Amino acid sequence: MAHIQLMTFKGKDLEDVYTQASVALEVSVSQLDIEIIQAPSKGIFGLFAKEAIITASVKQDSKPSKQSNQNNNMHNRSNNKLNKTDKLTNANTSLQSKLEELKQQTTQSKPQTQTIKAKQVAKEEIFENFYSSDDDALPEAPKIKLSNEEIENQIKEKVNELFSHLCYKLDEVKVDIIDNNNTINIEFNGEDSALLIGKEGYRYKALSYILFNWIHEKYDMMLRLEVAQFLENQEKAIDIYLESIIETIKFEGYYKTKPLDGILIYIALTKLRDYFPDKYIAIKTTPKGEKYIIINEYKSQQ
Repeated sequence: MAHIQLMTFKGKDLEDVYTQASVALEVSVSQLDIEIIQAPSKGIFGLFAKEAIITASVKQDSKPSKQSNQNNNMHNRSNNKLNKTDKLTNANTSLQSKLEELKQQTTQSKPQTQTIKAKQVAKEEIFENFYSSDDDALPEAPKIKLSNEEIENQIKEKVNELFSHLCYKLDEVKVDIIDNNNTINIEFNGEDSALLIGKEGYRYKALSYILFNWIHEKYDMMLRLEVAQFLENQEKAIDIYLESIIETIKFEGYYKTKPLDGILIYIALTKLRDYFPDKYIAIKTTPKGEKYIIINEYKSQQ
C-alpha cells in the first residue's frame, strides 16, 4: 500500500513526537507508519542528552478519525495553556520591570533623603551647641552680693514658710553662717522636731538633700543641718569610731572604713580630711551600693 506525506518530528520524548505527528497529519497514532530515527536519552547530570526523532507517514485514503479530533482538541488545549503561560511570563516581566523602575527611583531619592537627614542633624547640632556652649561665651547674669544677715533672713523666712504648711509643731528655725562664710547652719527644734529624722534617718537625709541643693545653687554654700541634736549625736558616734582608725592611719598610712550609712559617711569624710589634709581621702561604692571611705597616699593612686 502506498504511503504519502513522509515527515520528520523531533521532541523531548516519544509521546511528544507521536502527538506532533498525529496532529500534523490529522490522523490517529494507530494510522501512522512510524520509524524511530533516534531514541530519547536523558544523559548524565543533564549532559549528553538526546531528543526523540521519528519519521511518520499516513496511508493513502486514510481519513481523520475521532482520535485525530481528540488530538486536535488536545493540541488546542495545549496551545491555550501555552498562551496562558506566555501571558503569565509577560506579566512577570512587566512586574519585574516595574520593580526595577521603583528601585531606580528609590536609589535616586536617597541623596534627597540624605540631604534631609543632614539638615536635621545640622539643626540638632545647633541646639546641642546652644546648650553645651562654653560659659565664657555666654553673658553672665549680674550677681548681687548679699550680706550674711540678709542671707540668713532669707533662708529663715523661706524655711519657716515651708514648714508652716505642715502639721509638725516646730520652733522657729535657727539660721546662721559658719565656717568662714562657707557653710549655712540650720537648726530645727520643737515638740515634733524628732519626727523630721525618721526611721534610720531617712527623713533627715531627704530634708538635708533638698535644703543643700537649694542653698548651694542659690548661695554657693555648704549646709550643716541639725534636727533635735541628731547631727550632734552622729558626730559623737563618728568621733568614737574614728579614734582607732586615726591611729592606724598614722602607723600604716592607709585605711578602708566599714560601710557607713547616710550622714555618717559625710561626717567621717569631713573629719578625716581635716585630720589628714595631705592624704587621698574619698568615698567609694561597693557592687552592692554600700559606701565606704578609703584613705591613702596621693602618690599611690592610679
